[in-house]
Amino acid sequence: MSDMNLAQHIHANVSAALNEDLRPISPFLMGQLAIRLGEQTTPAKSMVISREREREAENRYAALSNNDLTAQLLPVAQTATARVISRQEAVLCGTLWFEECFFSLDPNCEVRWVVQEGALVQPNQQLCEVRGNARALLSAERSALNFLQTLSGTATLVRRYVDAVAGTQAKIMDTRKTLPGLRIAQKHAVRIGGGHNQRVGLFDGVLIKENHIAAAGSIRAVLEQAFRITPPGISIQIEVENMAQLDEALNAGARMILLDNFSLPDMHTAVIHAAKRAELEASGGISLENVRLVAETGVDRISIGALTKDVLAVDLSMRFES
Repeated sequence: MSDMNLAQHIHANVSAALNEDLRPISPFLMGQLAIRLGEQTTPAKSMVISREREREAENRYAALSNNDLTAQLLPVAQTATARVISRQEAVLCGTLWFEECFFSLDPNCEVRWVVQEGALVQPNQQLCEVRGNARALLSAERSALNFLQTLSGTATLVRRYVDAVAGTQAKIMDTRKTLPGLRIAQKHAVRIGGGHNQRVGLFDGVLIKENHIAAAGSIRAVLEQAFRITPPGISIQIEVENMAQLDEALNAGARMILLDNFSLPDMHTAVIHAAKRAELEASGGISLENVRLVAETGVDRISIGALTKDVLAVDLSMRFES
């Protein structure tokens, strides 16, 4: 992904996060949410507010310089300095998202990092210092920390898996099981943690699963169609559930095969049987407890949905100087 595309995703992520805190929900949207959630209301309360009134409300909210009611307790021009501290060992990730939160509210804000993206940080270690408008720092604080904690949590977990298979040929791969709206951010975190990215979406890779096979009629039929219509440079992978399907996929010319929920002995047998004719990927039931054993079967790749799906945020703290 180009730097420009990544910057666009960062800006979109940050804008959405800041809007959650600083842009009041319009009366129209509140009414629609109530309807969708099945809220019981009186006829008067359930009356749909006109689009004109919604636009008027949005213009009024946009005219406000700052919708953080608590931050308005401080003088407009007051400046402040704050430091971010890690409360646990972690792989630092998300610095660009963190910075963008503050720059979006105070373009003159300064962020000085003591450690860099991808570094292993220790408990009670200072990560950075932020200087700028006090109101902006307070308003952006939660969103900025949310990104840094979540992406550092992803990178930290990935690093543990990567370390667990060190010395084997297996690559740790991510999946599309990401938090809504944060796929690009989390895939960035996977790379920072030492892992590898699979396809970003349905548009940049073919993964043929059991329902595709069933609809097409056979493994050979679906692979022939994939080879025929898939543009050059796009990966084609097929999922198999047993040795018979593996053999059929190999004979049909598959070059990338996902072994779905294979046992350890079956993975080892599959590696021997494939004899490097295809790249083999293990998936399903992978944990830190068994990932080393999976890697030692000789598979080329190990995909783990938990890397981005079961995220435990890193404990970070932001403290303002008095």
